[in-house]
Amino acid sequence: MALAERPSEGRRSAPLIHWIKSILKTLGTIAITMLGLLFVTFIIGRVMPIDPVLAIVGERASQSTYDAVYQQLGLDKPLLVQFGYYLWDVLHGDFGNSLLNARPVSEDIARVFPATLELATLGVMIGIFLGVPLGVIAAVKRGSWIDQIARVVALVGYSMPIFWLGLMGLLVFYGILGWVGGPGRLDIFYEDIVPARTGLILVDSAIAQDWDVFRNALSHIILPAALLGYYSLAYISRMTRSFMLEQLSAEYVITARVKGLSERQVIWRHAFKNIRVQLITVIALSYANLLEGSVLTEIIFSWPGIGSYITTALLSADMNAVLGGTVVVGLIFICLNIFSDLLYRFFDPRSK
Repeated sequence: MALAERPSEGRRSAPLIHWIKSILKTLGTIAITMLGLLFVTFIIGRVMPIDPVLAIVGERASQSTYDAVYQQLGLDKPLLVQFGYYLWDVLHGDFGNSLLNARPVSEDIARVFPATLELATLGVMIGIFLGVPLGVIAAVKRGSWIDQIARVVALVGYSMPIFWLGLMGLLVFYGILGWVGGPGRLDIFYEDIVPARTGLILVDSAIAQDWDVFRNALSHIILPAALLGYYSLAYISRMTRSFMLEQLSAEYVITARVKGLSERQVIWRHAFKNIRVQLITVIALSYANLLEGSVLTEIIFSWPGIGSYITTALLSADMNAVLGGTVVVGLIFICLNIFSDLLYRFFDPRSK
C-alpha cells in the first residue's frame, strides 16, 4: 500500500518543484541582467570624455590637489577593482554624492522620481482608457472612416516630434487660451503647503484635503500627461487593432456569430478576452518607455523628474548622479518586464 502511494506523492510534488525552478530561474535572470546593467553603466561613466576630478576641483586647481582627489575617488586603481567597489556600493544603495549639491544621489533620486512616476502613470492611464477602445473599434470597423481616423491618430503620434507637440501645447493651451497651468508642478504660491507624504502631489493634496493645491497641481500636470498619453495611445491603439484583427478572423469568432451571440458578446467576451495577455506586455512596455523616455517632456515643461535630473547632471559632469539615475531607470524597466511576465503566466494557462 505504501508503494502504491509513492507515485501519487511524486505527482503532487512535481508542480511545486516546477514552481521553485521557475522562481530560481527568474531570480537568476534578474541578477545577471542587473549585473550587466551595472557593468555597462560603469563602463559608460569611465569612457565618457568627462573628467570627474576637474568637475570637483575646477580647472585652476594645482596638480597636487588634482592627484589627491584622483586617488580619493579610486581612479588610480585597475578598472575591475573600481567596478568591484562600485558594485559593492550600489548593492548597499550608495550611488555616491552629487557633485552639484554634495547630497547623496540616492536621496536626490528619491526626491525627484515621484514626479516622473506621477506624470508617467497619468499618461499611461490616458493611453489605456482611450487607446484600447479606439483600437478595438478600429478593428471592428475595419476600412471605415473610424478606422482611417484611428490609423491617422496613431501615425501622427508616432511621427510627430514630442518636443514640438509640447511647445505647441504650451503656446496654445497655456499662452493663448490659459486653460492649463504653466511649466512646473505647482505655482510658487502653492509650494510647500502640503506635507510630502508620498511625493505624488495629487495624492498628497488629496490626503490633506487641500483642494486648491490639488486643482493647481492638476492644471500643471494635465498638459504634459496628455502629451505622454497621446504618445502611449498611438502605440497601444495600433497594437490593439492588430491583435483584434487577428482574433476577429479566427474560426471561433465565426462560430460564435453563427450560434447567434450578439456582436458585443463576440467582441468583448470572446475576441478581446483572448488578447488580454498580449495587451499586458504592450502596456507594460509603454509604461516603462514613459518612465525612462519622458526626458524631453520634463525639460519642456520644467518638470522636476528623474529625466530632468539626469540631463542636468550630465551637462554638469555629475557622473555619480548620471549613473545613479541610469541604474534606477534600468531597474524599473527590468521590474516592469518581470511583472508583465508574471501577469502573462497568470492570465495565460498555456504558460503555466
